[in-house]
Amino acid sequence: MIIYRARVFDTPTSPFAGGTLRAEADVALVVDRGLIVSRTAFATARSAHPDAEVIDLRDGVLIPGLVDTHVHYPQVRAIGHLGRPLLEWLDRCALPEEARLADADYAKALAADFLRGLTAAGTTSAMVFGSHFASAMDALFQQAAEVGLRITSGLVTSDRNLPEPLLTTVERSVAESQDLIDRWHGRGRLRFAVTPRFSYSAGQELLAAGGALLAENPGIFVTSHLNENRDEIAGVSALFPEAHDYLDTYDRAGLLGRRTILAHNVHPGERELTRLGESGAAVAHCSTSNSTLASGFFPLRRHIEHGVRVALGSDVGAGTGFSLLKEGVQAYFMQQLDPSGGVALTPAHLLHLATAAGAQALELDAEVGDLSVGKRFDAAYIEPTPGEPLAVGIRHAGSDEDALAKIFAMGTPGDIARVWVDGELVKG
Repeated sequence: MIIYRARVFDTPTSPFAGGTLRAEADVALVVDRGLIVSRTAFATARSAHPDAEVIDLRDGVLIPGLVDTHVHYPQVRAIGHLGRPLLEWLDRCALPEEARLADADYAKALAADFLRGLTAAGTTSAMVFGSHFASAMDALFQQAAEVGLRITSGLVTSDRNLPEPLLTTVERSVAESQDLIDRWHGRGRLRFAVTPRFSYSAGQELLAAGGALLAENPGIFVTSHLNENRDEIAGVSALFPEAHDYLDTYDRAGLLGRRTILAHNVHPGERELTRLGESGAAVAHCSTSNSTLASGFFPLRRHIEHGVRVALGSDVGAGTGFSLLKEGVQAYFMQQLDPSGGVALTPAHLLHLATAAGAQALELDAEVGDLSVGKRFDAAYIEPTPGEPLAVGIRHAGSDEDALAKIFAMGTPGDIARVWVDGELVKG
């Protein structure tokens, strides 16, 4: 039994549905074997559990563990290539790096870099866009199991329009994916996701094979890309003339449902938004990537109006790093500037998008996403160096919302001192 005494910020009720920031300056979270069993005044907790260890975190701010709904494992070393649109960026920067994961030793080293990047940024759960190589996926799953993060990921599949080393066949993709499902899905905090790279590189039969895997393995997930770039959209339209639109290429293959997370959707049609809302699929909003690749303004208001679930994704490596704090503040900037009329995001909206909304998209909201009684203790402790601008800003903030705004505006992985998953310390 451990009592965490802390200043706590979380959003158990969505600000998009009338909720507000829940902020308590001095509250005790009583944690028993990773489960939050009480949230109360410190004196009450101490009286009820006189022998419990007390960890005093009042010098900083405790928030729920961050949840990344779109991050590429093979692209850690491709971060920071600027000045190219999506398809050129893929050809020149991302895909050559992804081909290197055919080397098992390279993949193991990269998996270690990747997981360190997540934990350093305070990310405790993630939908990870995996590798084209089954051996590289084994390396990721093995190391993720050792670190303890909540990882959903899968073998990336393509059979056209990519360099030959990254292509597969329907038969091989099914066999390798099923083997990975049997070995890793449901093992500890790991889950499998069917992962066609995007319809531009995955033909009808390959997409349908993913749909069959989904039907045959209840509980697995789906992730891919959608409507990121206008040239990509035109290419998909030419390859799938029978489809109503880009989303329909996945829908016809049986890949659309509540356990589906599609990244970007910067340029959706009305039919696509309606269908996303009907199906319960979620969209990963990758704000720094949208800016880096000049993909466009994310139409958040239209998604909300159609009932589409939205959470944040870092999109490493087109995104500029693992920090969901940075993704949140960039989402704020872009909504402020959107000429079509963005959403006026508050700090509470940003925290929700980075935590509870991601947990909901990953079907983890019964376990994590906020720091309520009955949830697992996945948390990040923000404690900037005394005297640094963020520390000064938090100390002089006029309100809890103002303090949270400063955390998003100035916070970095270096300001995240400790991270827990299921009560286990994974950073600090």
